[in-house]
Amino acid sequence: MFDKILIANRGEIAVRVIRAAREMGVRTVAVYSEADRDALHTQLADEAVCVGPAKPADSYLNMPNIISAAVLTGSPAIHPGFGFLSENSVFASMCAECGIKFIGPGAETIDLLGNKIHAKELMLRSGVPVVPGSAAAAGVSSAAAEAERIGFPVMLKAAAGGGGRGIRIARSGGEVESLAEAVSKEGRLFFGDGSFYVEKYIENPRHIEVQVLGDEYGNIIHLGERNCSIQRRHQKILEETPCLSAELREKLGAVAVSAAKAANYKNAGTVEFLMDWDDNFYFMEMNTRIQVEHPITEMVTGIDLVKRQILIAAGEKNLSQGDVKFSGHAIECRINAECPDNAFAPSCGEIAFLLTPSGGLGLRVDSAIYQGLRISPHYDSMLAKVIVHGQTREDAVMKMRRALYEFVIEGVETNIDYQTEILNNEEFLSGKYDTGFLGRMKS
Repeated sequence: MFDKILIANRGEIAVRVIRAAREMGVRTVAVYSEADRDALHTQLADEAVCVGPAKPADSYLNMPNIISAAVLTGSPAIHPGFGFLSENSVFASMCAECGIKFIGPGAETIDLLGNKIHAKELMLRSGVPVVPGSAAAAGVSSAAAEAERIGFPVMLKAAAGGGGRGIRIARSGGEVESLAEAVSKEGRLFFGDGSFYVEKYIENPRHIEVQVLGDEYGNIIHLGERNCSIQRRHQKILEETPCLSAELREKLGAVAVSAAKAANYKNAGTVEFLMDWDDNFYFMEMNTRIQVEHPITEMVTGIDLVKRQILIAAGEKNLSQGDVKFSGHAIECRINAECPDNAFAPSCGEIAFLLTPSGGLGLRVDSAIYQGLRISPHYDSMLAKVIVHGQTREDAVMKMRRALYEFVIEGVETNIDYQTEILNNEEFLSGKYDTGFLGRMKS
């Protein structure tokens, strides 16, 4: 086991990793930007090292500085969290070259699955169903012809995209060229890769993902599914599990394990699918990191995914599929610093008053905020995640309503009331919602 881990991240995921490591008796090192000098993760870690100015490119994405911090503090392993460098193959390679264990898959796997075109080609060869009409890399000039071949509507997606960026939907030939240029530009801007592909757009599917764990010895298991269909601009707002029958869960889980094995996958990862209402499902992508929504899987399985990540990276064998048992229902709501009544504009400022929900069975709040903390405009708007677990879905919904009622943040605008609207919506309560849900809720 590692005696020390550096966390190359900030916010609630950094705090989450620090807490898991401390429970395992492992010391931690936080890195921080100048804007995060007083952040909670810097206070909870055993050591903290400043790696640059506020801008992410100069700090949390500054690979030489982060590697130097690991060497300086004698950290034999780095946990990248999610976002930032978590899916950066160059960073994973740098860790390996410096004799530092990257807590995640290897650089080759990140490269293979990080490029959506190559990942889809791999899945096709492995017999995993992919979205109909998926095409290889397209150029701006050839995109219209490719779209006509597939049939409208189509989705244009950046090959290296993620987090909802680099995606456009075209419903006619006249839209394709301008949208293709926009996707290519966004891909270059955010991911350093302007290549994109065209695929059939499935209208209002469910977005279902499967959590997998693979060890260093080729043993791969799944930990069930999560429904991530409640999205705004392709970014998840609320997630829940379970959402499938036991039979369909095992069928989808087996396909997810096959997908992970095809990529020789190690550590925690998520295989994402689109599913229609006839329960046909299609591979969309695989995220090579821990997910924001991992806590709901922990709630229904009782398995600490961050601890499993660390144990696997340290060489421990994986759990067996028989070790995974599912119990009850879990929901996660992401609490963001944004104003729903003003087109979800980000909100910055100092948290003047904070009351987080506490107490009661099956309630958890993952956050890194505190009263007096200043919310910076430089980083993601997520402030906290509220996670509940109940014996039934109805029980979980009622528990989440109670938790949001008790959650008070003053000084910055939040989406707490908006989340409550979702929980009170009849379509959501029916459980039969899809990725078009939020658009209908606001209409």
